[in-house]
Amino acid sequence: RVFLRAVNQFTTVLNRVFLDEANFELQLWNNYFHLAVAFLTHESLQLETFSQAKRNKIIKKYGDMRKEIGFKIRDMWYNLGPHKKKFIPSMVGPILEVTLVPEPELRKATIPIFFDMMQCEFNFSENRNFHKFENELITKLDQEVEGGRGDEQYKILLEKLLLEHCRKHKYLSASGEVFTLLVSSLLENLLDYRTIMHDESKENRMSCTVNVL
Repeated sequence: RVFLRAVNQFTTVLNRVFLDEANFELQLWNNYFHLAVAFLTHESLQLETFSQAKRNKIIKKYGDMRKEIGFKIRDMWYNLGPHKKKFIPSMVGPILEVTLVPEPELRKATIPIFFDMMQCEFNFSENRNFHKFENELITKLDQEVEGGRGDEQYKILLEKLLLEHCRKHKYLSASGEVFTLLVSSLLENLLDYRTIMHDESKENRMSCTVNVL
């Protein structure tokens, strides 16, 4: 709780002093995002790993601090305005870590950041594409799922939210939809592969490997 209060102080100072064009400090903002993500993903805050009694006790006393810091990360991202392009693709991995935390409200609040990143790179790139974001998300998703994160509910929500945002966009509706379905299908294959990795059937393992490839 003390750390959370400190991080909230940092957000106030960053917004007030280090956000406008003349005083923008890339390293400070970068440090802030990494600190906030490290806090949110810290093992002592992963409530689903505790017994129901311990979970209820923590929520009653402190609430789910992951949501509080996650909403703050979301707001700080949108505050960046044109500075966002300086954080793509480097912030894709950290934001992915946040969205993978199995808390439904947190996921709903932070997954749309991915669409904002796509839109931002598309607007600022010479070739009007979002290849850097695309490559980074696919690479990091592979690593995170292999590390044990991600689930079927995440796949469904990611596809639903990204498709909703892409379909409303004049220029990203087609390429965004293709990318979203690609990521959703990759995620499905990675989850299948992770599940069956310890299967005794060599044929099943090979079939999953081929699907991922």
